[in-house]
Amino acid sequence: MSLSQIAAETYGMTAGRTWSLVGAALGLVGIGIGVFARRRGVVAVACGVAGALIGVLVVVMAKGGPGTGYGIVGGYISLVLGVVAAVLGGLAMRKGARAGARRAG
Repeated sequence: MSLSQIAAETYGMTAGRTWSLVGAALGLVGIGIGVFARRRGVVAVACGVAGALIGVLVVVMAKGGPGTGYGIVGGYISLVLGVVAAVLGGLAMRKGARAGARRAG
């Protein structure tokens, strides 16, 4: 195996890196929705859970550490962003329910 083949495998866009980017994007979308929305907390929770699950799958399936091309660092980032998005979505849902209860009562 030549040095250029090793570099291509290490620095290229691998499946693990792609999935960790997808999970991180879902987590960021969930965080954005959770912060700026009142009634769309369910969407933020769904995006957060999906991002966290993708992150867990990437971390579990990785066969090497950071820099090996398996996307383990992105998987951890996706996991954290997903959990944060789910928590913010839950808080937005509570906030929306309290606002609805005040209007009704």
